[in-house]
Amino acid sequence: MLKSLLFDRYTVRQHMRYLRRNLTHEQQNEAGIMLAEQAMKFVSIAHAQHITLFLSTDGEIDTFYLIKMLWKTKKQVYLPVLHPFSPGYLLFFRYTPKTLLQLNKFYILEPFLDITQMITLEQIDIILVPMVAFNDQGQRLGMGGGFYDRTLQNWQQYHFLPIGIAHDFQHMTQLPIANWDICLPVILTPSKIWYCY
Repeated sequence: MLKSLLFDRYTVRQHMRYLRRNLTHEQQNEAGIMLAEQAMKFVSIAHAQHITLFLSTDGEIDTFYLIKMLWKTKKQVYLPVLHPFSPGYLLFFRYTPKTLLQLNKFYILEPFLDITQMITLEQIDIILVPMVAFNDQGQRLGMGGGFYDRTLQNWQQYHFLPIGIAHDFQHMTQLPIANWDICLPVILTPSKIWYCY
């Protein structure tokens, strides 16, 4: 059973990553612009001050336009950084147009470790979460490292709101899930706000 589940998850990941990577530059731009407009209309984001998100890679929906809009509206933007002492965990650091970035071991850009720019989970208003696939119940399939699942454990006690962001085609009616997957209450795509609670 576990072997079958893992195989299904691997298959879904490979298929969705293939679809993402094969989007044209124009398709990615359009999706990123539409997502940014959708996000800025969402009341929780409009009222939030401290928002974490990610720099897109591997065909993930383009966050560039959303980041620019957040900066323009004077919101504080933060990026994930691999925890240097606790493998499998994330820290979040302030991201501005002047922030210097470096490649981590997954070849993803992240800010340099500067404790003065770090924010705690208790201080975050919203965490925008990447995903490979999702369903109507807010169940999310990630890349398999579990970084966000660990970060989102007991998210209610920290009082931030986790929101998934993805391309529309990453929605699936059925998803191979595992008991460690964290459900998301809201998911944003370019064309829709999915309320999953």
